Amino acid sequence: MNDPDKHKEPDWDQEMREGNRLLAKLPEADPHLVSGRAPTLKKPVAAASPGVSHAGPTGSEWLGAWARVLLGLLVGVGMTQWPDTHECGFHLLFYGVGVGAVLAAGLWSSWASWKRRLAVAHVISLLLIAWGFVLAAREVLPRIGYASSQQEWLCK
Repeated sequence: MNDPDKHKEPDWDQEMREGNRLLAKLPEADPHLVSGRAPTLKKPVAAASPGVSHAGPTGSEWLGAWARVLLGLLVGVGMTQWPDTHECGFHLLFYGVGVGAVLAAGLWSSWASWKRRLAVAHVISLLLIAWGFVLAAREVLPRIGYASSQQEWLCK
């Protein structure tokens, strides 16, 4: 009833030779598998520091990204204190350049914070971009007829 050949261990050396023979037939076969030698590394692999899974940004990278975020925040808050009227003409044009600076600072700081994986700085940068769009919409929408009050682009 108990067949001793039924529970016999397979010959793993024979199985490996068969597997290597089949792999050698593949069009992109590794020649080291057929020869039985261990493959040599083409380029060295950088060794990770023990106990460190992912290195964060260095001190200067962290400081640089946060400096960009803070610079953008200063420009964004400063736009609320614009000293000149910006109803029309060149005053409106210069205000538009300031709004563009807010958007550029937001994009610049969001790129830096994303690259350095600084989540809080990135969220603040995205809020800064949204603030730039709010400032732009506040001036553009009344001039294109979307708002209830109508304003002109050029002074009369």
